[in-house]
Amino acid sequence: MVGRPSIRWLVLGLVVVSTLWHEKYFGLPHLVEPIFQPAYIRPPHPSEILPPHLVSNLTSPRAEAVRAAFLHAYNGYTKYAGSYDELQPISGEKVNNFNGWAVTLIDALDTLWIMGLHDQFYDAMPTIARISFLTQHKYAPFFETVIRVLGGLLSAYALSGEPVLLTRADDLGKALLPVFKTHSGLPMYSVNTATGETRNGWIGSQVLWSETMSCQVEYKYLAHLTGRVDYYHRVERVTDIMHRASVSNGLFPTIWKMDDAKPANKRYSVGAYADSAYEYLLKQYLLTSQSEPKALGMYLNAAKGIIENLFYLSPTRNLLYVTDTDQGSPSRKLEHLSCFLPGLLALGAQTLALPPADHELHEWAARGLAYTCYISYAESASGLGPEEVVMDAWPASGRFAGRWIDQVHAWIQNGRQGGVPPGLHEPVPTKTGHRDYRITSAVYLLRPETVESFYLLWRTTGDERWRDRGWEVFQAINNHTRTTYGFASIRDVNTVPTIKKDEMPSYFLAETLKYLYLLFVDEELIPLDRWVFNTEAHPLPIFEWTKWEKGQYGIPP
Repeated sequence: MVGRPSIRWLVLGLVVVSTLWHEKYFGLPHLVEPIFQPAYIRPPHPSEILPPHLVSNLTSPRAEAVRAAFLHAYNGYTKYAGSYDELQPISGEKVNNFNGWAVTLIDALDTLWIMGLHDQFYDAMPTIARISFLTQHKYAPFFETVIRVLGGLLSAYALSGEPVLLTRADDLGKALLPVFKTHSGLPMYSVNTATGETRNGWIGSQVLWSETMSCQVEYKYLAHLTGRVDYYHRVERVTDIMHRASVSNGLFPTIWKMDDAKPANKRYSVGAYADSAYEYLLKQYLLTSQSEPKALGMYLNAAKGIIENLFYLSPTRNLLYVTDTDQGSPSRKLEHLSCFLPGLLALGAQTLALPPADHELHEWAARGLAYTCYISYAESASGLGPEEVVMDAWPASGRFAGRWIDQVHAWIQNGRQGGVPPGLHEPVPTKTGHRDYRITSAVYLLRPETVESFYLLWRTTGDERWRDRGWEVFQAINNHTRTTYGFASIRDVNTVPTIKKDEMPSYFLAETLKYLYLLFVDEELIPLDRWVFNTEAHPLPIFEWTKWEKGQYGIPP
């Protein structure tokens, strides 16, 4: 007769053997280990040591200043806005403009972690756990919710390994899926996450190209973590539609018809209607360990088309800028949102095996455009960049006058005289002299695109001037947008003292301050060969599809 102690040991042994057998034949789930660099180690209880931001030795005085600014904004939000979406930094009031899902809190989570503010990070976990993503009588905008909320949860999970974050990301990912239940497969503008009902956006039964192609990074990573095949297939169907589309010069029209997934216009841009879609062509390829050649081919064709068709020089100082075209005619408009492009081109030049001539051209385009974005800041009275400028037209006739690629080819054919390509001479900024552009939208909305490109150019070239330019931008932000409660958008970059707007977008904490911090930290906390930033600056770890995933999703072996 076997005694009770022996029975307990027998049961325990069977459990251990069963567990080992299950792991051997089924494998462990995709769990992400937290980063174990000094900046990312979870600290002991606050009663045991000083808060990590007071004892960190990883940061420079400039980075510390950015972190102090972030804390001012974050503490103002948590104190006065609680779990609402955003803080109103002038009045100290709060507003729910993204379904009341604490969008600023979620957007800021990975910034907290990267800055070593782990106490604040873990203090946020109960709020994250309590949020209900099944909101009655409200419609969640798909694009913004994916990049801010889903991306924020996934990044915070990848950095910390906190299981609740993956659970909530999975909850949200499933709740948003009804947007794909359309005849074409293109996503609807918004969804009621409680009922699954969907709605069109402000352009009716059409959809912006940026909103169709800015979900693949988040959903592919979520598919990898959870094994839910629907996550992959829904977003890959959209990529397939665009891959099969008949487009000119690798460029995609900015608006598409929802019913048949055909272009609805002939306007091409890298600005508000298209920006992150081009970004995700490269980034979904990098995220999956460069395993998806379809996305790579689309990116390379698009980059070529952008450089050859949308890059122009201003007539007086030869400032290099990217614009949009309609029916083939350039508008000469440069949007602040387009200032993400230098960083994207620099990232592609760094990570892809481009032919030498293409590598050179992509680097030139990145450097020249980034400097023009800097000029737009440096020449304003406040030192902050306007939302939109229009460059002067060339006196010569013809709609392609000043097209950059033509002048680059001529310079090369003439023996590269002077050694500096057109558009890269970097004229000294002037606040009083002639400028070959006029400001058409003078607001500054705390946007990140310019400093994002500074960060990526610094990391890919090592040129310290990008850090110095970023410091100028940060000082202007601190001097002209700071309020009692946080930081505010301003109405006119050329009016000092500035007139502020009562808004602090969540992306200011997610993107602008994060990129500035990473620009000034000497250590590469988020290595570009191991992480990919989504379009809201949420870093996700590069991963490899497993054998069964490749078979399930139809990915080439």
